[in-house]
Amino acid sequence: MKKTLVSALATALVVGAASTTFAAANPFSDVPRDHWAYDAVTQLAADGVVEGYGDGTFRGDRNITRYEMAQMVAKAMAKGDMSASDRALVDRLAAEFADELNNLGVRVSNLERNADMVKWNGKLEYTYTSIREEGQKRENKDNLLFRLEPSAEVNSHWHVNARLDAETNMKTDAGTDGKVTLKRAWAQGDYENFQVKLGKMELLSSEAYAAPGAIVLDTEFSGAEVSFGKDVQVLLQAGRLNVDGASDTPNYQRIGLQYNGRLTAGVDYYRFGADYNTLQTFTFNTIKADKKRLNVWGVNLGYRFDKNSFLNGAYATSSDIAESKFKKSYQIAYEYKGAQAEDKGSWGAYVAYRYLGGTSVEPTHDGAWQGTKGVEFGTNYALFKNVILSAKYFKGKDLEKTTDDKVSQLFGRVEFFF
Repeated sequence: MKKTLVSALATALVVGAASTTFAAANPFSDVPRDHWAYDAVTQLAADGVVEGYGDGTFRGDRNITRYEMAQMVAKAMAKGDMSASDRALVDRLAAEFADELNNLGVRVSNLERNADMVKWNGKLEYTYTSIREEGQKRENKDNLLFRLEPSAEVNSHWHVNARLDAETNMKTDAGTDGKVTLKRAWAQGDYENFQVKLGKMELLSSEAYAAPGAIVLDTEFSGAEVSFGKDVQVLLQAGRLNVDGASDTPNYQRIGLQYNGRLTAGVDYYRFGADYNTLQTFTFNTIKADKKRLNVWGVNLGYRFDKNSFLNGAYATSSDIAESKFKKSYQIAYEYKGAQAEDKGSWGAYVAYRYLGGTSVEPTHDGAWQGTKGVEFGTNYALFKNVILSAKYFKGKDLEKTTDDKVSQLFGRVEFFF
């Protein structure tokens, strides 16, 4: 490593001196004014990044140690008036010489990633739905969603994450539509085969990895989550859950065990504690009299034939529900491939039978919805890179009705990811 070729030039870039001529006196006797590195070396000396030797020489033709280079990087790091590109170069140098800088007492664990400590992802999403119930007027919706999902690094193990949504009803285009809502905000710690989350976060029952979605829970909750294991994973959750139309905010606990491989299998126990009226809202007014909690057991099983074909099923039940037809929820689905946002032309499709009874507290409902049963079809296609088209069609019956019970839903969506 030559001081003039590597140290002087690299560090000169971070102080912006490569093309500047200085009127200051020549600080080093062995770097004349006509030397190709004169401007850079002079500026580095003026900024205190390099000092030379006691005899007034720079000795730029000698190899320097990593320790000496780290000293120059540390001095460059102390400058506060750099451009973004200069700061990025400092961060890369800090990462390269992290051990030496730490020995010098310079903490660089965060500085080396300064340029990308906060990452932003998001999407613009348009969704059309049309719900048809026999004997009732068709209900159509046009919804536009703009979503931002920042993730900020705290240290090598912890991140802070959030989700911000702004929605507009394109049919009315009025009122409070478009207001930004904080949907999620949580801290996440990732360790080897162990993860912890604290805050308001996604809540998905285990079968949600299948294309039709979840039969028990597809929402958010506020609390804590701990998971550990690799092929066999244990999941613990506890907190509070807000449910639309409920008169109370129930407390919520869950314990789950899941195996993931070519064969997937799992079991979950969910407990919801709330007043009687809230539990009625959960279960179509079929909760047993004076109940103060709802206990739900769920199982899932799937088999992946190859990288494209996946057959899966899930079942959930509760003895706290009075009517037998509402005691259960289940689905069985076959899915083939799947669209990938980064892969233009990729696609996928699935077919499923879904029965969403009283144990479907907050299920995925863009096809079948709570209190219905029937056949659901879905497909998706990556029209361009980071642009995905999706469509679903559900046709079935309303579990609560004995006549005029035919229902259906048409769902279409286009998503622009960034």
